[in-house]
Amino acid sequence: MELLKTLASGYGPSGREDKIRNTIAQYAKKLTDEVIVDTLGNLIAHKKGNGKKIMIAAHMDEIGVIATVIDDNGFIRFSAVGGLYNKDLFARRVCFENGVVGIIGSEEDNKDRKIAKLYIDIGAKNREDAEKKVKTGDMAVFMGEFTENEDIVISKALDNRAGCYVMLEAMKRVKTENDLYFVFTAQEEVGLRGAKTAAYSIAPQYALSIDVTDTGDTPEGIKMDVKLGKGAAVKIMDRSILCDAYIRGLLIELAKENNIPYQLEIMNDGGTDAGAISLSGIGVKTGGISIPTRYIHSPSEMVSKDDLKSCIELLTAFINYAR
Repeated sequence: MELLKTLASGYGPSGREDKIRNTIAQYAKKLTDEVIVDTLGNLIAHKKGNGKKIMIAAHMDEIGVIATVIDDNGFIRFSAVGGLYNKDLFARRVCFENGVVGIIGSEEDNKDRKIAKLYIDIGAKNREDAEKKVKTGDMAVFMGEFTENEDIVISKALDNRAGCYVMLEAMKRVKTENDLYFVFTAQEEVGLRGAKTAAYSIAPQYALSIDVTDTGDTPEGIKMDVKLGKGAAVKIMDRSILCDAYIRGLLIELAKENNIPYQLEIMNDGGTDAGAISLSGIGVKTGGISIPTRYIHSPSEMVSKDDLKSCIELLTAFINYAR
């Protein structure tokens, strides 16, 4: 789990992916023929072949906050970078790129806190003191220690460093003549932006998005047929895509043939890179493999080690088999 720990612990909110991209590049360069960074900041690792042109995408950015204004008392107002659950933000710790840590406070003592009533406290004496450490436009990410036991992993940013991990592990295992583009996309959390430009430049014949998905197995949780520890989730649809029937069917067939635990995913809220890729150019046959994850978009996201293994095996099988 050291690789996953390194990825999840890295800094990389949407639009500021430089540090995590450099970390991923160190691994990708050893596993592929060519690694480039495109205009939008996507990391594209190309493993050359003469078969089908296949794009595998996992976004490397994470949710965060951006400083918008610092008041006279040194408190920092902020806006969201990606989807935040405002009611859960109070007393959360955040860390800016330079290592400055702050705590989110609130003007209101109620459950339905509005972001306009929240602020970040870095312990500054006044505005001048705060601006020595944080400037308007600086971004921070949530702090959440990487922990594990025999079965599960808990950390911030498993959405979607877990997907990046699955891709890197599959890259070690593939044996195929297919022409493979492993894309670690930028700015997914703010509108699937990196996947759109990368797919346009690559123009793949097939594509898969590797991302996390919600589970329906917690008390008072959402209603869906995905459970933690029950295997890789083969995406049927989300708010951004109705997955290609051939890709979806092939993933299910390969899971059965290789005794890989799997389940079917219909995500009623949110989308993934799959949606942007499928609509690129003249269209791309696109599907998805999702990692069941509890407490998404929190500093304590939870995944199963068995599910990670199933996702790696299913992705490897798809890449090797696709014709």
